[in-house]
Amino acid sequence: MTIAPKKDRKSSKEKRVIEENAPLLPSRQDEDVGFDEDEGGSFSGAVFNLATTIVGAGIMALPATMKVLGLIPGIAIIIFSAFLTDASIEMLLRFSRPGKALSYGGVMGDAFGRGGKNLLQICVVVNNFGVLIFYMIIIGDVLSGTSSNGVHHAGLPEGWFGDHWWNGRTFVLLVTTLAVFAPLACFKRVDSLRYTSALSVGLAIAFVVITAGIAISKLIGGHIAMPRLFPNVTDITSCLKLFTVVPVLVSAYGCHYNVHTIEGELEDSSQMQSIVRASLGLCSTVYITTGFFGILLFGDATLDDVLVNFDTNLGIPYGQLLNDAVRVSYVIHLMLVFPVIFFALRLNLDGLLFPSARALSHDNRRFALITIGLISLIFLGANFIPSIWDAFQFTGATATVFIGFIFPATIVLKDPHGIATKKDKILSVFMIVLALFTNMVAIYSDAYSLIKKNLAPSA
Repeated sequence: MTIAPKKDRKSSKEKRVIEENAPLLPSRQDEDVGFDEDEGGSFSGAVFNLATTIVGAGIMALPATMKVLGLIPGIAIIIFSAFLTDASIEMLLRFSRPGKALSYGGVMGDAFGRGGKNLLQICVVVNNFGVLIFYMIIIGDVLSGTSSNGVHHAGLPEGWFGDHWWNGRTFVLLVTTLAVFAPLACFKRVDSLRYTSALSVGLAIAFVVITAGIAISKLIGGHIAMPRLFPNVTDITSCLKLFTVVPVLVSAYGCHYNVHTIEGELEDSSQMQSIVRASLGLCSTVYITTGFFGILLFGDATLDDVLVNFDTNLGIPYGQLLNDAVRVSYVIHLMLVFPVIFFALRLNLDGLLFPSARALSHDNRRFALITIGLISLIFLGANFIPSIWDAFQFTGATATVFIGFIFPATIVLKDPHGIATKKDKILSVFMIVLALFTNMVAIYSDAYSLIKKNLAPSA
């Protein structure tokens, strides 16, 4: 029996490109999970991993977004954002081929040199680090409880078993970190997370199904009314408030930093655009149904984080059981989203710190040190910086918009290989203007509201 030679022998130029991008890419050798060197990731696994990258804690802000915008504009912007995200990812993939760039950082480096690549890596690190601390804070709030405006909201274990020492925030997060985050963070291929990602997406869908069931039940019983279809704009302040929710929707599909990694592990990389569209379609459905049924259920009482609404009396049979089911499904969903976001954080931080080192997956010592260091910092941040929401509204959301829209658009306008069409350039200018305008207005409105709130007691 003869063994066919490998068909993907690489030229010296291709090898140099791979070495240049190595810090941002997982190895194709998968001794950690026992895969063959040339075995590729599956279509379904890639869809679940990309969808898990997209759907995170932001899903809980969608009902409040619908409350501000109204149903029709809210749903329209969710759909519009999905199409805009699809276009920006298509640009990234298309412009990575002429220079044989195998990562987002590689595309930025091809267009803007080492400085462009480093800027992208910094944005990914800032965004993902902040997001993961925020996720861990939410997990701590759900499991150990939290206090808001002098009211104590009991965590799930406290509600079930009473107040005990092991209900404390630090202990709960330590157990979660050691039992869930640390093991899942040890995988060197993002495709190895396909099963946990599938479960994560399933739990997000379970949350939607439970919320829809409660809302439909109360609607049939005549206990709730249809929400507003359009926003209620009465003055300049209410007009500016509309823009504060736009960055949430524009950045709701942030997944660009994992696209090339997922594509690099596929058996057939030509499937990537279909995978992107399947993931965006799945996430758009989850977003629209979550926003619709959330605002239908709670109306004007919908809070910024709709999860807090599920700590109240729903006024239906088995209401407390359904509240717990929603919170359990959501907190496990976040636990399973964590390693997918962490994967990109670790690779980009390694690329910043060790740009000339060999691939991270080939250096177990460096892999372990970066993994342990990052998880420790995230754990400390979640325990000792519990009020980071306002800060990451400015830094995290802005970094996400740069990663998702501004950087892909600038790559097209730079057009290092002369392949951009007139349509590409018009769309790129539109994305940059939209992203900058909405974020500047949103930051101004958030800052104005924050200053006004802090000065109110002394007025």
